Amino acid sequence: MPTPQILDQILNIRGVSGDESKMAQYILEYVFKRRYKWKVTPELFFGDFFQNNIILKFGTPKTALFAHMDTVGFTARYENQLVPVGGPEVQTGDWIEGEDIMGEIKCQVEVKGGNLYHNFKRPIQIGTSLSFSQQIHDEGEYIQAAYLDNRLGLYTALQICEQLEHGIVVFSTYEEHGGGAIPLLSKFIYEKWRIRQALIADITWVTDGVHHGKGVAISLRDSFIPRKTYLNRILNLAEESGIPYQLEVEAHGGSDGREIQLCPYPIDWCFVGAPENNVHTPRETVHWSDLEAMINLHAYLLKYL
Repeated sequence: MPTPQILDQILNIRGVSGDESKMAQYILEYVFKRRYKWKVTPELFFGDFFQNNIILKFGTPKTALFAHMDTVGFTARYENQLVPVGGPEVQTGDWIEGEDIMGEIKCQVEVKGGNLYHNFKRPIQIGTSLSFSQQIHDEGEYIQAAYLDNRLGLYTALQICEQLEHGIVVFSTYEEHGGGAIPLLSKFIYEKWRIRQALIADITWVTDGVHHGKGVAISLRDSFIPRKTYLNRILNLAEESGIPYQLEVEAHGGSDGREIQLCPYPIDWCFVGAPENNVHTPRETVHWSDLEAMINLHAYLLKYL
């Protein structure tokens, strides 16, 4: 299927961890333009106190949906060196891009002795954020692009906003590079609305037990473990919904759920996301039907949890 216009737009916005302002501005403009046409007009919370994070409150909420805005990438260092942001999986010859005070940048990465370098024709201003150059391929049953993690989570959240009657939608930052935004956001939504349930709209991995085209993955655990009684409620609703899903168990990895679990608030969480392969490369690949299941299941859970 062809890439929906909104998804195409957000896939082409740069947003390396710590540099999410353009993505946040797009989301705010999108919401302000469309919110009065949605089933429920949300209340917005954003600005200096929230940094680049955004919260939308619909009706009388019980559950919050989290989707992170940032991506992996690189920071320009000295002598053409690059420092990874998050965990990009990069090969010599991969194209990266960005912008500094002298203009647009597009160049290739060189991997030498375990270190990363760029081959741009001039020095890049120190501290400049760089990300994979975007090439979207959407022929057939799959979409392939950079940053499906987590642009598909953002797309899911924006689609759900159109019909959501009761709930919180949180667009978070810094997830790919150690987190840091969730303590503020968890404190705000718990103290203001006593939110005690959370869903994580993020992208996971294709593994020996999670496959393309088999439905959205419900993660029973990664490096952190959600509370079993909450998982059971989600699994019962998923079965009741008839939406295709798979169960995931991993020993590694994490999401905004990790920080929610570490916060001093009684908020349960569960990761629900489409699986991809070529993780954190310019060639991330997701099956369209798994994305559809991801959107539908999050909408169902937000309605009935």
